[in-house]
Amino acid sequence: MPRSLDSLLRRSLLAVAIALCTPLASSQLVAAEQASSVRAYNLPTAPLVNTLNQIASQAGLALSLNPSLAAGKTSAPVKGQFDAAGALREALRGTGLQLEQSSAGTYSLVAVPEGVMDLPVTSVIGVQDTESAWGPAQGYLAKRTAAGTKTDTALVEAPRSISVVTREQMDDRNAHTLDDAVRYLPGITSSSFGSDTRADWLRVRGFEPTQFLDGLPLPKGVYSNPKQETWNLDRLALLRGPASSVYGQTPPGGLLDMVSRRPSAEASSEIQLQYGSDNHRQINFASTGKIDDEGQFLYSLSGVLRDGGTPIDHIDDKRYNIAPSLTWNIDEDTKFTLLTQFTRDDTGITSQFYPIQGTKIDMPFGDISHHKNLGDPNYDFYDRTYYALGYAFEHRLNDVWQFRQNLRYTKSELSFQAVTVNSYGPSYGSVVDDQGNTGRGTTNVDEDIAQFAVDNNFQGDFVTGDVSHTLLIGLDHQRNTTNYLSIFGTAPGINVNDPVYGLPIERPARSTAFYDYEQKTQQTGLYIQDQMALGQWRLTLGGREDWVHTGTTFFNKGDATNTERDKNFSGNAAISYVFDSGFVPYLSYAESFQPTSNAVASPTESFKPTEGKQWELGIKYQPPGSNTLLTAAVYDLTQKNVSVTNNVGNVTVTSQTGEVKVKGLELEAVSDVTENLKVTAAYTLAKSEVQEGIYKGNRLQLMPNQQASVWGDYTWHNGVLDGFGIGAGARYTGNTYGDQANTWLGKADAYTVFDAVVHYDLGRLDNSLKGASLAVNATNLLDKDYISTCDSYYCYYGDQRSVVASATYKW
Repeated sequence: MPRSLDSLLRRSLLAVAIALCTPLASSQLVAAEQASSVRAYNLPTAPLVNTLNQIASQAGLALSLNPSLAAGKTSAPVKGQFDAAGALREALRGTGLQLEQSSAGTYSLVAVPEGVMDLPVTSVIGVQDTESAWGPAQGYLAKRTAAGTKTDTALVEAPRSISVVTREQMDDRNAHTLDDAVRYLPGITSSSFGSDTRADWLRVRGFEPTQFLDGLPLPKGVYSNPKQETWNLDRLALLRGPASSVYGQTPPGGLLDMVSRRPSAEASSEIQLQYGSDNHRQINFASTGKIDDEGQFLYSLSGVLRDGGTPIDHIDDKRYNIAPSLTWNIDEDTKFTLLTQFTRDDTGITSQFYPIQGTKIDMPFGDISHHKNLGDPNYDFYDRTYYALGYAFEHRLNDVWQFRQNLRYTKSELSFQAVTVNSYGPSYGSVVDDQGNTGRGTTNVDEDIAQFAVDNNFQGDFVTGDVSHTLLIGLDHQRNTTNYLSIFGTAPGINVNDPVYGLPIERPARSTAFYDYEQKTQQTGLYIQDQMALGQWRLTLGGREDWVHTGTTFFNKGDATNTERDKNFSGNAAISYVFDSGFVPYLSYAESFQPTSNAVASPTESFKPTEGKQWELGIKYQPPGSNTLLTAAVYDLTQKNVSVTNNVGNVTVTSQTGEVKVKGLELEAVSDVTENLKVTAAYTLAKSEVQEGIYKGNRLQLMPNQQASVWGDYTWHNGVLDGFGIGAGARYTGNTYGDQANTWLGKADAYTVFDAVVHYDLGRLDNSLKGASLAVNATNLLDKDYISTCDSYYCYYGDQRSVVASATYKW
C-alpha cells in the first residue's frame, strides 16, 4: 500500500470519530427498555446494597449507587411481579431513599426530600421476558452477551470486540451454514474454499476460531468436525481476540459462542419449506411451549430435513437433524434444561481441489467447469453422524451467589473416501496436459471423536465500599478421544473436460496408512474473573491456569507413543468508562494459548503450545433509548511459538521460534433504525506479517488486508405495500494468499458480490393467512465469477448465484 497502516488507522479513526458525533435517527423508545419487562421476584429482607445490586445485575440495568446512602439500611421484601425499576422501588420502601432516572436512561439513588411521603409503588404485571445473553433477541441488535465473560453483560459495556448475529438476521439472509451467518461481520473471513458441505472454513483475525455451543467447546478433529445447524441456534456471538483466561485452550484470533434454541413458556411453532438452485429441497421446523399448565416443564423441538443437490455434478447434500430440549423449572431459584441433538450428513467434496491449470493458469483445453466432478461418484462418499447429550443447570443459592453447570457428551463419527486430481508439481512441471488429462489419487479416512465436557462456575454479585462486583469463579474439564485413520492410494487418470466414472479403484490396506493413531486429551482449567464498577468506571480482571495432558499411540509406527504435558496461565484486563451520552471507550489486554493436537503430533517430537497476546483500544456508542450500536476497535495481536522453517548451512531446519503479528482496525454498525428498516455494516483493515523464517515479511494465509459489507432490510407496515419487504447486501473481500510463500500461484484477487431478498407477509393480505409468509433469497445475485482461494497447488471457485424460495407458516 502507498501509505502505511498506521497512517490509515489514524485517518480511519478520525473518520469514525466524526461519524459518531453526527446525530443519529433512532426510534422513540423508553430509555430504560431493558428494565421494562416483568419478572417474578421473591426476595426477603436483606442488606439494601445486596438487594439493589442483585436486581440491577439480573435485569442488566445501569444503577449508580453511593454506598454511603445505603449503609446500614435494610431492604423491604420484594415479592410479586415487577419490572426492574418497580422491583428497585419496592426494595426501597421505608428506607428514606428513592430511585431517580437520568435522561440517558441510567438510575441512581437519592434521598427522599423532606416533607415528601415515601409511598409504595404499584407494579404493572406483564408477560414479556427481558433479553438474556442465553436467549433470543428482538430484531438485529442484541443488547446482552456472555461471550468473553460467561456472565450476562450489556453488549455496549463488554470491553472487547464482540458481534452478535441474531435469529432474525439469520432468517432474513436465509443462512444455512455458519459461513453464511457470519459473512457480514467484521474481522472474519468465511467460505475460504467456497461453500463446503463438509465444513465451515472460517478465519478470525487470521486464525481458525474455536467453536463453543452453550458454553462448552465443540470437539475439533481433522475432518470429523461438527458442522453446526444454524436453524437450531437462537444466536451466535463472534468474540475477536484471545480469550483463554476464561475459555482455556483457544487460538489468538477469537472464537464463536453459539446458543441453542431453548424452551419458552410462550407457545409458538413454525414450519418452513424451501426449494432452490441445484435442486435444493429442505424442511425446517421448530416448536416450543409449556408441557403442563403451570409451566414447570417446557419443551422445544427443532430440526432440518434436507435432500438436495450441490453445484458439483453427482454430489448430494443430505442432512437429517433433530434437536429436542426440555426445561424443568424446579423452583423459583433452580432450573434444569436438557439439550440434545442428532445430525446425519451424506455428502461429498464440493470444493473439489481443482487443478491450478485450467482455473488460474490458462490452458489450451480451456477453463475447468465450476460443476465438474473430477472424482468418482461410484467411489466417493462422506458420511458423518453427530450426536450430543447435555444440560444447562442453574441455581441461585442466596441474594449474592448463583451456581451454573454446563455439561455435554458429544460423539462424531466419520467415514470418508474420495478421488482427487494430483497436485501441481513443486518444480512447476505440468501435471495437466494440453488436452486436459491428469492423474489422480485417493484419500480414505475413518475418524471418530468422543468428548466429555463440563463447566462449573459460581457467580457472586455484591458491593465492597464504593465498588460493585460481578465475581466469577469456575472450574472446567474436558476429555477427548480421537481415533484417526488416513490412507492414500492411487486411481485411474481423468480428463477434466470429459470425465469417465466407474473405473476400478481399490482402497489400500490399513497397513499402508499414513496416519493411524488414537489420541486422548484431558484438560482442566481453574479461572477467576471480577467485573467491577465504580460509578461509571468499569474494570475487569481475570486469570486462569490450565493443565493439559495428551497421550497418542501411533498404530502405524509400531504402537509408538508420545505423551505431552502442558500448563499455562492466561490473564486478561480491561478498563472502560460508561458516559451518560452512550459512549463507552475501553482498553483491554488478553492472552491465549493452544496446545498441539491431532495429526501435527509426532511419536518422536514434542511441540510447545502457541501463545498469543493482544492489546485492543476501542469505543462503543449506543444512543440512549435507541436500538443502534456503533463500534470501532484497533488491535495489536502477536502469536509466539509458531513453527518456522529456516535454511541453515543449506540444511532445512524447523523450530518453534516463529512469531506472527496482526494489526488492524474494525468498524461495525448494527441498527433497528425504525420499525421498518434494519441495517448492518462492517469494515475491516488488517495487516499480518510473519516475523521469522524463510517466509519472513509475508502475509498470513487466507487473510485479506481489507473487507467491507453492508446489509439492509426494509419492510412496509402500512399502505399499498403493507407486509412487503426487500433486502439487499454487498460484500467486498480483498485479495488473499493461500500459500505461505505469497506467490502469484497462491494469490486470489479481490471480489465483490451482492445478495438480495424479497419477502411478503401473507397475513396482511387476508386475516385467514395470518402466520404465512413467502420469501425468495439470492446470494451472489449478479453471478460474479471468482476464485475464493488458491494455494499454489489447487484453486477453489467462489459460490455461484443461488436462489432459494421459502414458504413459512407460524402459529
